Formats: sequence, structure tokens, C-alpha cells
Amino acid sequence: MLGMQGTVADYDPQTRTGTLLLDDGTRVGFPATAFDASGLRLLRLGQRVRLEHDDTGTLVRITLPTFP
Repeated sequence: MLGMQGTVADYDPQTRTGTLLLDDGTRVGFPATAFDASGLRLLRLGQRVRLEHDDTGTLVRITLPTFP
């Protein structure tokens, strides 16, 4: 899986979806499936996260940078 980092721009705990701001300023939306695969219980605005994509470029998981 390919990985990069970003910051939580917004997060809706009811739908478990949100938007991340990459270091280059690009906004990336994430689906509930990527959040569910993270093992996290919530996200905070401004929180640093790692994005994991599969070989097709689909965002599959969001984790904390220190999470294995």
C-alpha cells in the first residue's frame, strides 16, 4: 500500500466521512470504509493522519502516523 500524510480538515462522526488536507494543499475526501479500517474511534480537526492507498489509488485506510 502506498502512503502519504495529511491533516483532518473536517470529519462527520455520524457518517464517519470527512476531508483531509494534504501537505501540498490538495483536499481529499475519505469514505466511511477508510475510517472503519483505521481502528480509530474519532478524528479531531487539525489531527495529523497517514493515508493508505491500494495499487489502484483508492484510499483504503486512515491511521495515525505512529500507528503500525
